[in-house]
Parts: sequence; C-alpha cells; structure tokens
Amino acid sequence: MLDEKEISELVAAHGVTVNVGRPIEALIADGEIPRLKGCTVLTGKVSDSVFGEALVTRTGVPIRLMFRNNRISTHDVNRGAIPFKDQVLAFNHDHMLRLVQPVLGTSQFTVPGLLPSSTVIPAENLQLIMLENVLRLYMAESSTSTSLYQHWLAAKEAGEATLRYAGHDLTVSALEPNGILPYLMDTPSTKDKVDRTIDAQYLIDEGICTQGQYNQIRNASIMAFGMISQYLLEKGMVLVDTKTEHGINSEGKIVAADELYTMDSSRFWRLDEDGALLTRNGKPVSFSKEFARGMVTSQDQQFTDEQANAIAVRYIQGLQHLTGVPFAPDLRPRDQRIIESTNLILDTLL
Repeated sequence: MLDEKEISELVAAHGVTVNVGRPIEALIADGEIPRLKGCTVLTGKVSDSVFGEALVTRTGVPIRLMFRNNRISTHDVNRGAIPFKDQVLAFNHDHMLRLVQPVLGTSQFTVPGLLPSSTVIPAENLQLIMLENVLRLYMAESSTSTSLYQHWLAAKEAGEATLRYAGHDLTVSALEPNGILPYLMDTPSTKDKVDRTIDAQYLIDEGICTQGQYNQIRNASIMAFGMISQYLLEKGMVLVDTKTEHGINSEGKIVAADELYTMDSSRFWRLDEDGALLTRNGKPVSFSKEFARGMVTSQDQQFTDEQANAIAVRYIQGLQHLTGVPFAPDLRPRDQRIIESTNLILDTLL
C-alpha cells in the first residue's frame, strides 16, 4: 500500500498533468475520435455522456459512453478539479460493482483489456428512472439541503416533536448527530437541477415510476446495502448512506445506471478495534466527499491547489482502504487515455 507520504508525493508530482486534457466534446470536434462525430454530448457535474444513432452494438443495443472527469461538485456547485479523482472513483466503482452486480444488475458492457481505472465507461443507453435512490443507516452531519441532518436541525429549532422525512415519521428527541437510525431508511430524491428529498408516493403519483418498479429498486438496494455492509465490516468500516441511480434496459429489466458505492455517492466511516465508530475531534473518521464539503466556506468557492491536493490524498487513501489494493495510477496523458480507451470500446462493441 502507498503510505500518506508516498501518496502526497505522487499527487504533488503529477497532480497538475493528470488534470490537463480536452473535454470529450473538443476531442470529437478535433477529429480525435472520428466514430463519435455527430453524436450527442451531454455535460454533467462529474461526467459527460455521448450517445447517438451510430452508437449501437452489433446486436442492436444502444450505447452510452460515460466519460469521468476530475471535477468535484458540492452543494450543486462545481468546485474545480481533483488530481486522480477520475481514476480513483472508476476503480472504486468497478470493485463494488463486482460485489453487487448479481443483485442490482448493471448497464455496463464488459470490454476485455479495459482497465478498472478507465475513465471511459461503456454502458447501455438506458431509459432512466428519474429518481435518486438514497438509503441511510445513520444521520450523518451534513451541510447539504436534502440531508436528514439539516431537516432534523430545522425541526429541532422549531420545537417540533416529530419529523416527517421522505415518508418516515421520526421522533426528533430520539435522533442525534451521526447516530444510527431506527432502521435502514429509503429516502429518495428528485433528479431536478436542485435535488429535493421526497417520499415514494410522490414518485408514483407523478408517474416517475410505478409502485412495482419502486419496490424492486428499494428491495434490491436494501439487499445490496447489506452485502456491502458485511464486506466493509471485515475491513473495519461501516456504510453510512449511499445513493444509486437506475434505468430500464432493452430487455425491460431495471438495472443500476451509474456509479455504485463510491466515495462520491456514499459515506464510509472507520471502526475501532472494538467495533465502535472511530472519531477524530469528536467527528467520525470518514472516507467520503464530506471531507471536501467541509472545506467550503462560500457559495461560489473554488478549491485552491493545496485544497485539491489534500482532497486527492484522502480519495486515494480511501480507495486503498476500501479495496485492499494499492493505488496504481495511469500516468498517460488524459487525452491519450480517453482516446485509446474509447477506441478499444468501439472496436469491441461496434
């Protein structure tokens, strides 16, 4: 395993160069990937997608290529680029997917030779179900507006005895910051420009999904949550909460549509030798994006190079702890990595 000093040296030496590269839209416009000419490009917070009529497998399945970038978003604001973040989260997702794919399914295609750290992900272009499926086992302290913690603070300040959150009725006095909840809670949110937490009945009433579809998503996700929790327990960690997204594939099956159990989509807390939460300065020792959220002091803040490097070190440490595998960075120029990975995928699928 790389120790903290080695990770810091790696980030300091290569942090700038691994972030340098053209966006996928520019690579296509510059003729670097001719087979993607004329395709639609959608730019997201932390990844971009490419799809189009020409992107169809030999068996007629529509393809969506997802290009991870190094951007980091908190509070729905892009805060800048974090060195190696694309590779770290790609490997993180790939590792977790192998554990839960039998339960959640996947939209991804298997491409021989594609590295687990590849920042280009080949997937079926699903019919997305427009919800974020959020499961919570703890009431983690959080500054995000959709969090249970922020709703609890508001209810407590208002002197309310009961808090209704995503269809769940909770006793305000029975909850405590970073405390375990009475049960694993499903707390879905919308996929609007600004996400908001809602209850399952809203999804059904608004035609976002059917009752049967929601039941399948919730039940499969609860099973997967348990599987990952058991895996993490052996590594001295606990899964606090997680967010997954889902869609319907060409066979009519609901499958996972995006990253699974990564440090951006989940919170992981360390346990001590006795199985209790490990704390530092009264807070749980965490591997998640919450570390970066804690650095935000103004709405439009952009992270400095020093802050970005510190976040990169934490991501790499978290990856090694989660997977038990030393981080092996791909130091090829980002453009080269994207072009070569994309061509490998297209050669295999088209």
